[in-house]
Amino acid sequence: MTALDDADIARVLVVVAHPDDVDFGAAGSIAAFTDKGIEVVYCLVTDGDAGGFDRETDGEGMAALRRAEQAEAAKRVGVQDVRHLGYRDGVVEATLGLRKDIARVIRQVRPDRVITSSPERNYVRISPSHPDHRAVGSATLDAVYPDARNPYTFPELIADEGLEPWVVREVWLSGGPTPNHFVDITATLDRKLAALRAHVSQTGHLDDGLEGFVKGFLARNAEEGGLPPGTYAESFQVVPTP
Repeated sequence: MTALDDADIARVLVVVAHPDDVDFGAAGSIAAFTDKGIEVVYCLVTDGDAGGFDRETDGEGMAALRRAEQAEAAKRVGVQDVRHLGYRDGVVEATLGLRKDIARVIRQVRPDRVITSSPERNYVRISPSHPDHRAVGSATLDAVYPDARNPYTFPELIADEGLEPWVVREVWLSGGPTPNHFVDITATLDRKLAALRAHVSQTGHLDDGLEGFVKGFLARNAEEGGLPPGTYAESFQVVPTP
């Protein structure tokens, strides 16, 4: 699948369930986007209050910690605008309310490209298929089409908030079973790793193993995408949304 040329993209919105999802799935690509002058905005559905390994920290404390970690990780790949919807971690469902909240952000940001999690379960690599990931991917696709573009869906977004409809030109799905687009991130791999290391509550226990783990799956992506040996790639399924 041929994605839109980055030269034709002014703004990208990333919608994910948890802090660190964007960095495992797309931080290398995002670093490349921001290097090209593309504006990138993050929308996190939860604050990751059910994550981490230090259970001496309660959920509220973990949420605050992970918000701070995500802000730092975003800066390392050139992203300043990080928004939070405040849903509870671990129990996200693709509800009408979530669709409305994401449609609101789409109309606020007015992106050309949206990146989100695949709503499909990946039986080859189960880790991307967390229920929250799939729920957010499903709700985001519905928010892109038809919600954000249809003036008669959530008309209060226009009447009460002045948010006019917006048509997203394409969606990139991360972590799904059928990727069709591979981005060579060899040049931005160090920044992706730096972003992941900012999530100390999630990756600190891996120590030096983090780099080997990340390089392993990125090398497999590159091989699947037909890229040269020694390169690293992030993989996506591109969904055109004309």
